[in-house]
Amino acid sequence: MNQYDEIKNLLKKSSMLFGNDKFLNEEKESIKTKHGLLLEIDENNPLKQINTAQSVEDEIENAEKPSEDKQQSYRISGGLITLHGKDKQDLELTTDEKTAFQETMDEFMQDVSDLVDFDRLNVYENNVEWSGKIIDFDMSFYLSIGENNGIYLNGEMIKIDENFTELVNKLQTYYDKFKSKWAKILASRKKTNPED
Repeated sequence: MNQYDEIKNLLKKSSMLFGNDKFLNEEKESIKTKHGLLLEIDENNPLKQINTAQSVEDEIENAEKPSEDKQQSYRISGGLITLHGKDKQDLELTTDEKTAFQETMDEFMQDVSDLVDFDRLNVYENNVEWSGKIIDFDMSFYLSIGENNGIYLNGEMIKIDENFTELVNKLQTYYDKFKSKWAKILASRKKTNPED
C-alpha cells in the first residue's frame, strides 16, 4: 500500500470515528492505537469525545464574566425582602437587616400612610429599592438609595391639594429615615464581603 492509499484509509476511518456514534468501541480503540490519535473520552458516555480546545475556551470565557446574580427572598411580617448577590454569603439575611426591614414598614405606616400595599424591598450590592402603592391616593411610590437616590411617584389624575402636599412632605421626611437606615445596612454588607 502506498502513502496515498494509507492517508485515504486513515481519513476514511477518522471520518467514521468522528461522524458515526454507532461505530463500535473496539474499532475506535484500534484506530486510536494504530494511528496514534489522542482524544479525551467522557467517562459517562464513552462514545462522546470531549473537545478540549472548546472546554479551555469556555473556562476562559467564564472566568472573564462575573458570576450571575442570585437572589433570595424572605417574608417578614407580611412583607418581602429580596437580597441580591453573587454568592451564598450575600444572600444571608442578618438580624440587623430583618429588624431594619420590620422598622421600615412600621415607620412608613406611622409616618406616611397606614393604607399601603408594599412591594418587595430589594437589596443589591450598591443600592436599595422599595416600592408600593398608597391606596388613599391611588398612587405608586418608589424609594431608592445608592445609584438612583430619590423618591419617585406615579399616578393618574392626582388632585393637588393640602392632603397631597402633606403626603409629599411626609414622604420626604420618611425618606431621610429610610436612606439613613439602609445606607448603614449597605455599608455593613460591604464590610462583611470576603473579597474586601
